[in-house]
Amino acid sequence: MIVIYTPADGEPEHYDANDLLVSEASIVQRTIDMKWDQIKQGLEGEDLDAMRGIVWILKKRHQPNLRFGEFDCRVGEMVTRMSRREVTDYVENAFAMVGAEPEATRERVAEILAELPDTAAADPEHARELIARLARDPKDQPAPEEPGEPEEHSGLSSPTPTSNEPETASSPSSPTSSTSPLPESTA
Repeated sequence: MIVIYTPADGEPEHYDANDLLVSEASIVQRTIDMKWDQIKQGLEGEDLDAMRGIVWILKKRHQPNLRFGEFDCRVGEMVTRMSRREVTDYVENAFAMVGAEPEATRERVAEILAELPDTAAADPEHARELIARLARDPKDQPAPEEPGEPEEHSGLSSPTPTSNEPETASSPSSPTSSTSPLPESTA
């Protein structure tokens, strides 16, 4: 989860809870008297103490002397939003339901997710693009290229790793292991 802190006199600042070090998470736990699971749940429900703890501990990286009591913002200055990774997981899981249940069509899932970009995503444009892409019928999307398929050449073949023939150097000036002189022993 990302906590977006927008001070009354400033620009929005984004603080990703997943960026915390374990030592920082431990300090937040002790400071606000919540276990990490409670903090994560609190972030989902926009718990003020959880959001304040995350912003405070990440601000301390640049302001090491900042005390928790000194960081006391207004209630409306903090909100939580899902990170790009969280949005991707959430949206992909929703579209995975397509076909599993009769009423779960691509259109219906897209309709249900329509408000997600504006209400829950830290990067609304990413969420919109992802939902639109997954809402399209796979038949309408270009087929991904298969990795490892041989490319068409104009009748020329190249040795494969299992070939008994040695490969030739790509240029006359680049020696291969079979033509390179062995290094002199220094012992």
